[in-house]
Amino acid sequence: MKTNTIKILWIALCTFALTACLDIDTPPYDRESDLTFWNDPQSALQSLNACYEYLPGTEEILYSDAATDNAYCKVQDFTRDIANGAYSPSYHYVKTFWDTRYRGIKRCNRLLANIDKVPGLSGELRNQYIGEAKTIRAWHYFELYSRFGDIPYYTHVITMSEAATISRTPKADVVAAVIEDLDEVIANDYLPTSYPAEEKGRVTRWATQALKARILLFEGQWNALKTVTENIMNNSGHALFNGGYDALFTVAGEGNPEIILDVQYAKGLRENRTQSQFLPPSLGGYSQLSPLQELVDSYPMINGKAIHENGSGYDAQQPYTNRDPRLAATIAYNGNSYKMVDGSLVYINTTPGVAPDGFGFSSNVSATGYYLKKYWDNDYRASLLSGLNTILIRYADVLLMHAEACAETGSLNAAEWNRTIKLIRARAGFNHDACEFPSGKTNSELIQIIRNERRCELAFEGLRIKDIYRWRIAENVLNGWCHGIYTGETIGTDNGFVRIEQRHFLAGKNYLWPIPQADRDVNKNLSTNPDW
Repeated sequence: MKTNTIKILWIALCTFALTACLDIDTPPYDRESDLTFWNDPQSALQSLNACYEYLPGTEEILYSDAATDNAYCKVQDFTRDIANGAYSPSYHYVKTFWDTRYRGIKRCNRLLANIDKVPGLSGELRNQYIGEAKTIRAWHYFELYSRFGDIPYYTHVITMSEAATISRTPKADVVAAVIEDLDEVIANDYLPTSYPAEEKGRVTRWATQALKARILLFEGQWNALKTVTENIMNNSGHALFNGGYDALFTVAGEGNPEIILDVQYAKGLRENRTQSQFLPPSLGGYSQLSPLQELVDSYPMINGKAIHENGSGYDAQQPYTNRDPRLAATIAYNGNSYKMVDGSLVYINTTPGVAPDGFGFSSNVSATGYYLKKYWDNDYRASLLSGLNTILIRYADVLLMHAEACAETGSLNAAEWNRTIKLIRARAGFNHDACEFPSGKTNSELIQIIRNERRCELAFEGLRIKDIYRWRIAENVLNGWCHGIYTGETIGTDNGFVRIEQRHFLAGKNYLWPIPQADRDVNKNLSTNPDW
């Protein structure tokens, strides 16, 4: 089942490595060895499985929040400097992000260029493989253009000379081409609605539609977005996981109806080491990635009111009491706990200077006084190795996209609220009043409620950076000091909250990342973005 899926993918990746892990500066794919490879009936599946390797894993998903007002990363030359503005065209993370996405595109293009050469492949299976590859390729192009704007766009395996001369395609043309690809896959029913248990993790028809929805969301094409989300909501069979928000991000919660697409891991077979980078020292971690006070403050009270809103009931002396239950499921604050596999609890004491997890006690403690709890896998192996899947798309995001599209078009009424936000809040554990439609709110206020709901529901799921970019609020939330816990000190704090890092974001510059300098040195036709 899950183990079988990982074995199939992992073995295929290993056998494909000698023919697929090639750099852009290798000769074109017209060698005898390549022709021989495609004569194998299993080559299409092996090639397709290799396309999945470049979908983002746990580390990329989690650390993307450190490029936003949700989190802080101790390590420089990573997402930390995207948030503080201290990056350049030569910045390592920018180059790595660019290269990884284009490697993924290269693998998809290679399969699509050669699939007709594979013997013994049925028309149905051929179309399925094409649908999976085109969806994965669309994912990569979306990631690229949403950060870099105009980018090189191509759908074939490019030669060395092309790689050294290709120009950037206007973003609007990339968007149109990507949506056209997804529409082809959707309209022709290339993909199944689900797979057998041993093939979980593959792209389904609904994953393709949900990806299209994300692109339409980023582009602000609200009416088109509502058409897609309506279809998913009415026909997909996906639903919110009824086992609780916290259990959604555990091994026990894997494979539930909320998951539309996830990256497959398996204990002892394919694992990641990411949780050692966010757990407290008491659990063997060194908290390289830490939630910020700004994220903590965004979680409303259990009655749905913002913490500083009149009538919220917020008590600064007991700041975590009667809060949105997703706060406790996402962030380990002072007095919160991690549940061990035997059912016991490990409580966290973040009091400054207190061993082993207290703020400032050692270099391994959280820089902010908060620890990440979401994606805690208590069934880990030695060295905190985790086999927990990474969720890429889930049904709650579809509901939130639909609610936002309704709000942006002035059609978010009680009925639409009840089939989206009410379901999400009820699952999270809000009280009855907080789940009901907030009548009397202006449409602008409803939009802000939906935006904050996205932040709280989807924290550390790789979406915050796109949200603050498309809402054009990054210059507001990424300028000035970001903060950690309240210590009450007067030095190095703002109103008693620890200053963590002073950030800078220039609206005319930082909404687009720089084209990597190394690529521009090789290819003089690659222009740069404004002010870079």
